[in-house]
Amino acid sequence: MPPSLTLVSHHLCPYVQRAAISLAEKAVPFDRVYVDLAAKPGWFLDLSPLGKTPVLKVDDRAIFESAVILEYLEETGPHPLHPADPLRRAEHRAWIEFGSVVLSDIAGLYSAKEPTAFATKATALAAKFARLEDQLGEGPWFDGAFSLVDTVFGPVFRYFDVFDRIGEFAILAGKPKVAAWRKALATRASIRQAVDADYDARLERFLGARNSHLSTLMR
Repeated sequence: MPPSLTLVSHHLCPYVQRAAISLAEKAVPFDRVYVDLAAKPGWFLDLSPLGKTPVLKVDDRAIFESAVILEYLEETGPHPLHPADPLRRAEHRAWIEFGSVVLSDIAGLYSAKEPTAFATKATALAAKFARLEDQLGEGPWFDGAFSLVDTVFGPVFRYFDVFDRIGEFAILAGKPKVAAWRKALATRASIRQAVDADYDARLERFLGARNSHLSTLMR
């Protein structure tokens, strides 16, 4: 009998989305519970030593850290999302880490207090997406079949769906392969369903409350 899986989530966490996408792609049934990271309940801290989401409960045991959860799902679930070739698999793991750095830069962008710091982060992000533009092939996915790298960048591009309504920051401009990849990811059922219907509204409220340059632009 397969184990019972519960994904402990936060509504806006992009790392949670990675796990939800992978579970959906593998057609593995799971339950989902949400926690408020501003008021972490004791039961959650018992499961997550770092106090972060996601956590995957496997019966009465818990796995924390998204990279570890993804690897567990690869080892135990159907429909592999990693390439079979060891070298390509290692390359994909490296680009997953690249995606985590992109997320860190996005956090720096929406947290920047001053226009100069904001512009610096926008320039850094534009450079990273330029590297991706050079890396991408004919598409529609990162490297042939849909992979864990795609599960990582689906949530990345979701930020830009909201950023684009605030202003034009020239981060993704002039990158047709990135644009095509973004469009393909946006239509993938597993990516669309990784968040609730009110995700954009929640993200807008979160960004507006940051007391940052971006929140000033929103006003």
